[in-house]
Amino acid sequence: MTSPSRVLVIGIDGVRLDVLQATATPHLDAIAADGFLAPVRIDDATPTWSGPCWATVATGVSVARHGITHNVFTGHRLAEHPDFLTLASLAGKRTYLSVGSWEPLATGACGGPLFAAPDRLTFTSYGIDCERGDEAATADAERELAAADYDVAFVYLGDVDETGHELGVGAEYTAAVERADARVGRLLAALRSRPGFAEEAWTVIAVTDHGHVDEGGHGGESDVERTAWIAACGPGIAAGAEMGVLRHVDVAAHVFEAVGLAGEMAELPLEGKAFAAVVTEG
Repeated sequence: MTSPSRVLVIGIDGVRLDVLQATATPHLDAIAADGFLAPVRIDDATPTWSGPCWATVATGVSVARHGITHNVFTGHRLAEHPDFLTLASLAGKRTYLSVGSWEPLATGACGGPLFAAPDRLTFTSYGIDCERGDEAATADAERELAAADYDVAFVYLGDVDETGHELGVGAEYTAAVERADARVGRLLAALRSRPGFAEEAWTVIAVTDHGHVDEGGHGGESDVERTAWIAACGPGIAAGAEMGVLRHVDVAAHVFEAVGLAGEMAELPLEGKAFAAVVTEG
């Protein structure tokens, strides 16, 4: 059953916070201006790989619970700790996932899928051609978000991360961040084009999983690898709020709060808090 309260989560893989802050990203800047942009420190027990970081975002629990420690999900405990799309769907909400590149998010590859049972899944794999994959994922999401009724949606963009691996953190990496921001703008425009947008209460969350070293790559212990970020705006998120310490587990908690499911999820071992509970007091 749909409701006026809805959430779009945009996962942008491998965007270093310092590069983001130094790059022209008007659409992510708009999200931050209407709410916040805050760093996330990946905890020491979590390897700085996409698998464990996205699993923590999706499930709202840490590595010790979901069991994913690398990009191969062998030994995971996702059945005990499902993703927020699956849980929202089971609670009667309509959910949507759009992925164009990294298969374990949406398929059985490498021990996946991380997102087990969204109501609608669009997956088009272009292998390591994440630019084409992101274009496919964004184009489908534009159509779906503009015309269909979803309560919770997740769109994944992988081009920045792949560019970092192939070319390091330089001009090409910055250009990939700019391309990702342009796609964020298209998704926001799709929401605004909805006939009922004025009556709908949309929360938008953009989040990255990890950073990159200068020469490209991640998986280590450096500050640039261990620093992620969250930008968000929407009902209950005050513009310009000074945030306390945010964690990846807070994303799922806020999704449930935003669509009125926090009470139903209260018995689950979720480890995060809705963003309003992380605002710095005083």
